[in-house]
Amino acid sequence: MLRKTPFVCRGLVLIELRLENYAVVDNAAVEFAAGLNILTGETGAGKSILIDALALLLGERASTEIIRGGAERAVVSAVFECVGSSGESVQKLLESNGLSEDDFDGSLILRREIAASGKGRVFVNNQSATVAVLRQLAPHLATVHAQNESLLSFDAGSRLALLDAFSGSELRPLGAAYREWKTIRDRIEELEQGEQDTLRLVDLWLFQKREIEEAKLQAGEDERLETEKRVLANAEKIYNTAMHAFDLLYEGDASTSASLRAAQKQIEELLRYEPKFQEAQSALESARISIEDVGATLRDYAGGIQASPEHLSEVEDRLALLDRLKRKYGPTLEDVIGFGEEVAGKLSEIENKDEILRQLRSDLAQAAAEYLRKARALSKQRQMAAGKLEKLVEAEINDLAMKSVFRIELTNSQEERNWSAEGMDQVVYMIATNPGEPLRPLEQIASGGELSRVMLALKVSVEAGLDAADPTVRKNRASTPSRAGSGWGTQGLSGALGKGSGAGTAANSQRTLVFDEIDTGIGGRAAEAVGKKLKALARANQVLCVTHLSQIATFADHHYLIEKKISGGRTRTLIRPVSGEERTEEVARMLSGAKLTETSRKHAEQMIKANG
Repeated sequence: MLRKTPFVCRGLVLIELRLENYAVVDNAAVEFAAGLNILTGETGAGKSILIDALALLLGERASTEIIRGGAERAVVSAVFECVGSSGESVQKLLESNGLSEDDFDGSLILRREIAASGKGRVFVNNQSATVAVLRQLAPHLATVHAQNESLLSFDAGSRLALLDAFSGSELRPLGAAYREWKTIRDRIEELEQGEQDTLRLVDLWLFQKREIEEAKLQAGEDERLETEKRVLANAEKIYNTAMHAFDLLYEGDASTSASLRAAQKQIEELLRYEPKFQEAQSALESARISIEDVGATLRDYAGGIQASPEHLSEVEDRLALLDRLKRKYGPTLEDVIGFGEEVAGKLSEIENKDEILRQLRSDLAQAAAEYLRKARALSKQRQMAAGKLEKLVEAEINDLAMKSVFRIELTNSQEERNWSAEGMDQVVYMIATNPGEPLRPLEQIASGGELSRVMLALKVSVEAGLDAADPTVRKNRASTPSRAGSGWGTQGLSGALGKGSGAGTAANSQRTLVFDEIDTGIGGRAAEAVGKKLKALARANQVLCVTHLSQIATFADHHYLIEKKISGGRTRTLIRPVSGEERTEEVARMLSGAKLTETSRKHAEQMIKANG
């Protein structure tokens, strides 16, 4: 039951993440806050462990390999708190999965356990749930972006889905029009198949139709005959049993009915002296009448039993016929009857083939016109969105210390072989990363550093488009269906550019954005530009970023250090917030390596002061 007054909420953000016996972490709890949360540590310290653990709470596949050696299970839990308009959506989602007893109070507690046996358990607000529920909740919680993960599957469908995520394209009407057109086209092709195949099928259908019709089947006939067969096969035993019961209840001298009548006479005598036995007398009368009714039923039933071997043989032959038909067209008698009706319909279509084809071709022309109308409108919307998106992305790329030209090429063909439920369009993202170079497809970028910056620019641009969207566009983004095989989910941007969430459903609201070492391959001025971009993104969103670059780490609002310790002969990973001198030491380490110098400390202190 939803609360009577709207729950004011601008989004769900991560407040705490807790790990128990997860990989090399025995027990750790990290509290996150608003703004830019930076996670650093030496190579191999396990900086991505937190991100991988969070991904499990977003519905990622689990493996028993993550369980710490010697432990029976690993546990990952998190607390999200509502700060925006996602509250009502989360409330409805919880209700639809039977997980909401009271009004949603703005807190969401997730816990996932992975046992060494391979079994796992999921809890949402301390109530048992499933991984599927986590995946449904993921769009309201966090978006995880990992290095290079987007372009690994940046195929044609993914490129188009990214543009649709930005434009808020509504694909359902087009998909319905495409399925209508395709269904009619397939039916026409089926009717127009080769004459020899048609004749062969007609002969088969005629035989099947005749065989089923000659059987004169009736629904439920087999069950009725099975009962009749049991009675006929045991007629003598059934007759004797029924008559014996009749004698005991009614006919015999010592029958139940006779005993009850004798008892009634005795109670009648008692009634002369004690009126309280009147109720007992009435009860006996009622019992006697019931007993005599049952006896009469048994007598009539026994009288109707006829031990007829001939009739039994007829029933067995009929059941054999029904069983044979069920084996051929079943498995149930109702299925056989339905199959006969289907075959009769096909034969009727063949007999009226020319007329049916004329009607289908007329329907096909109308369906094609409707599809083209919707597809052209979608193409126009995409074209307008492409022009806006390419300008945003190019500006973002050049803010990241690159001199690049970015273009979105959108082409379409109205030939039927190019039609699909997503339209007729093909989209290619083109970029020239240096002045004078020709434009090349984005997925052909060779430099890891350039790739990281371009993908960050794409993410920031689409995020900006989502935040600027009007309510209608946001609604379309949230409801856009997934594309089978593309790897992009119902949340547009998140399915394309991240592991676990959907910016589309949380448009214009604060959310948790996670970046796992997307700064690979960059440094110097480019790294500083990336840091500024993450800082800007963190003004409207909670941002978690794993980085190995000091230039980015100095922009942190909250800095967490991940480090390995050896205790009792075992390795443990510890996660703790650092500030003040400790933070300066960590940035200095990132600048100069294991050997710290006074120069690196001063440089780190200056960078933190300049970028804080």
